[in-house]
Amino acid sequence: MSRNSVDRRNATLTRRQMLAASGLGFGILALRGIAAERTAGLAPQQPHAEPRAKAVVMLVQNGGPSQMDLLDPKPELTKRSGQTMSVETFQMGNSDKLMASPLAFRNYGESGLEMSTLLPHLGSLADELCLVRSMYSEHNNHTEALVMLNTGKIFPGRPALGSWVSYGLGTENRNLPAYIVLRDPEGYNTSGTLLWQNGWLPAMYRGTEVSSQGTPVLNLQPATPIAPAVQREKLDLLAKLNEEHRRQFPFDHELETRIRNYELAARMQLAAGELLDLSKESAETRKLYGLDDPETAGYGLRCLMARRLIENGVRFVQVFPPVKPQFQPWDAHSNTKTENEAICRKCDLPSAGLIRDLRQRGLLDSTIVLWSGEFGRLPVSQNGKGRDHNRNAFTAILAGGGFKPGHAHGATDEVGYRAAENRVGVPDLHATILHQLGLDHDRLTFPHHGNDETLTDSRVTEARVVTELLA
Repeated sequence: MSRNSVDRRNATLTRRQMLAASGLGFGILALRGIAAERTAGLAPQQPHAEPRAKAVVMLVQNGGPSQMDLLDPKPELTKRSGQTMSVETFQMGNSDKLMASPLAFRNYGESGLEMSTLLPHLGSLADELCLVRSMYSEHNNHTEALVMLNTGKIFPGRPALGSWVSYGLGTENRNLPAYIVLRDPEGYNTSGTLLWQNGWLPAMYRGTEVSSQGTPVLNLQPATPIAPAVQREKLDLLAKLNEEHRRQFPFDHELETRIRNYELAARMQLAAGELLDLSKESAETRKLYGLDDPETAGYGLRCLMARRLIENGVRFVQVFPPVKPQFQPWDAHSNTKTENEAICRKCDLPSAGLIRDLRQRGLLDSTIVLWSGEFGRLPVSQNGKGRDHNRNAFTAILAGGGFKPGHAHGATDEVGYRAAENRVGVPDLHATILHQLGLDHDRLTFPHHGNDETLTDSRVTEARVVTELLA
């Protein structure tokens, strides 16, 4: 299917004409079903090729999980511990002395994948996992690296991966956004909402925050109840103002997006609360995600909500880690051992619970689960026991969606400092995820300032589909 500005613009104009003729506000549209027609911007879209997967859950591990302490064992680093090595450092307090991992590894599953003993639950699923040990990024600062993980480049202002997926595939559930973000209700991780922006794509493709506490959808219900007659008058006035604006600016995409958002909000008033009510989940399922343990309950709840959303047709769900005791919890500058122990206790079981639950329900084959931080750590010590940021190497975990199970791809050098064999850049990862969704990363385009923009910008990045990762 060709995706270009002409197709979208023509569909948008027809949509506006229909809305103008109806003269209705969003509340009545929802109640009378006049908005039941699927629009080009939100309707399910045909991918370029037969997809292996139809949805993505992105588990963002903000802070930079340490590859050589968790997922990429380095015996040579242990042997050479204390020796001098020159590396690219980022913060103060770094030595030039190599530091052996203070954590233990073991082989898991029939595949024998080596992973840290701090990740026993993910390790128990080793035969479902694809470890990409040769990832690399382009910046050592959290914000730039997180922006790259989400958009493909270090500069803000570009659409996020979830926005591109929503744009390319549309939604399978017209009562929910195609792209949903689940963060810790206690606060934001590094860079906050910057990570799920729509960039130059229409605003309907921006990530929508859904809360795991209280009312799931923020600002959906009015703080003070409004009498039906008064609301009717407000909606009629809004419809008239929208129509007047449409006449003056017939190609203003923001108005169309605003109208669609009103319609979606009305439908969500009826559907979202029931969908995200977890009280009917079995005790067994709740335990699978760690909801019976205060240490894992918060993150586990978001992972369980992600499964329910995917199960109900949401295309892309982004889950963020806890914000306490710090808002970038994998950032182990002070003590590699104790800081990793703390965050693994919170995230290991729920992450594994999600993969296991998707598999049990027959959803894993059609869902890509991505577990990744924004970069890795250095092989030298910082502050005696910690490790600094390292853009040159990190490990990502993929599960489901046609990725090769029980497989470790690529390699870092002998001390884990730099991706050395079968290197995979972030744009390569994005191209491969789009490929599994049936989308060609070079053909999924959007016109912006005279250019047909893409997620991967492969003319510059030379991004490619990493077929070696695929089953």
